[in-house]
Amino acid sequence: MSSATDIHRIRELLIALAWRDVRVRYKQSVLGIAWAVALPLLMMLLFTFVFTRAIDGSSLLGLRIPYPLYAFVGLVPWTFFSSSLTGCVNSLVANRNLVTKVCFPREVFPLSSVAAAFVDFAVAMVVLAGLMVCFSLRGEFAFVPSVSLLLVPLLVMIQIALTVGLGLLLSMANLFYRDVRLVSSAVVQLWMFISAVVVPVPRDGSVLARVIAFNPLVPLMDGYREAILYGRTPAGGGLFYAGAVAAVCLLGGWMWFRRMSYRFAECI
Repeated sequence: MSSATDIHRIRELLIALAWRDVRVRYKQSVLGIAWAVALPLLMMLLFTFVFTRAIDGSSLLGLRIPYPLYAFVGLVPWTFFSSSLTGCVNSLVANRNLVTKVCFPREVFPLSSVAAAFVDFAVAMVVLAGLMVCFSLRGEFAFVPSVSLLLVPLLVMIQIALTVGLGLLLSMANLFYRDVRLVSSAVVQLWMFISAVVVPVPRDGSVLARVIAFNPLVPLMDGYREAILYGRTPAGGGLFYAGAVAAVCLLGGWMWFRRMSYRFAECI
């Protein structure tokens, strides 16, 4: 039986684990689910101060929209991506009792981490809509609904495929080598600054620009902004590249995870 069929059969367990992760994350916290919005909002305010007060960001970035909106549209999917990977890395180790004693597809643990992070993403997207309305009422931003918004679910699907593929690989690697959790945490933090999350990436043909061009998150972040803020269709070449990388990561991560799952119990 295929792994995908197994996951479909235990979808109720997947939902239960994801909901457990959400409840544990915000248990006994004062703000609760509001933390899903607080983190990207605080980061947006920080970068807004840096690029509009500490330095002359308006001329440096050459933006035609308010910088807070530019930053928040990047920070919301980025927070979804980074939170998902952080949860995936430790998902097998944190559920060692179930991994060693119960027989079912182990993919459910990384998948539940991604599903839990998606709840935060959905809440933050609602807040983004509210911010867009506020800036529109202030006359600083003109939102024009267009068919490009229909491409946002496609962008989300590509991002989820990429995240799940990487999450499967990282959760398995951390099971065999516990250093992976620490290394991945540092790499993810640095990754943000070459992913067009809060500032545009260089496109001047330099060596750095050519290296950054291989980052599949760049066309995704650009795609979110094009579809949501500018009302334009994202560049097809970039989306195709991001989709291809996501498909390879998902297929490769799923197959390798499935192939090595028999060793999980003895290594945990």
